[in-house]
Amino acid sequence: MAQSVPPGDIATQPGTKIVFNAPYDDKHTYHIKVTNSSARRIGWAFKTTNMKRLGVDPAAGVLDPKENALIAVSCDAFAYGQEDTNNDRITIEWTNTPDGAAKQFRREWFQGDGMVRRKNLPIEYNP
Repeated sequence: MAQSVPPGDIATQPGTKIVFNAPYDDKHTYHIKVTNSSARRIGWAFKTTNMKRLGVDPAAGVLDPKENALIAVSCDAFAYGQEDTNNDRITIEWTNTPDGAAKQFRREWFQGDGMVRRKNLPIEYNP
């Protein structure tokens, strides 16, 4: 039954974007806090538009109501100004977990009929 109810809200800190600062000759890591603001357990997963440059760890998980997780977003070294960074972003997707499901992430939750919500966090690079 949980699959027919739209997933509730999540909160991310930062809320709207992620900023990395130069120099870019070394790996940078930035932490995001994800909080399940809803009354239901959710499964969540991160995607990135640039797998070569951006990494997310852990990339997926499960959060109980009001629970939060700390996620490390890393940016590998790259030639700033010589590579296109305009479309860089990470996206978190989340969905309600099925009633009675174990607290273990399952990719299938995102492939069925259940509603999936998304939040985009653009990446900004300061020179």
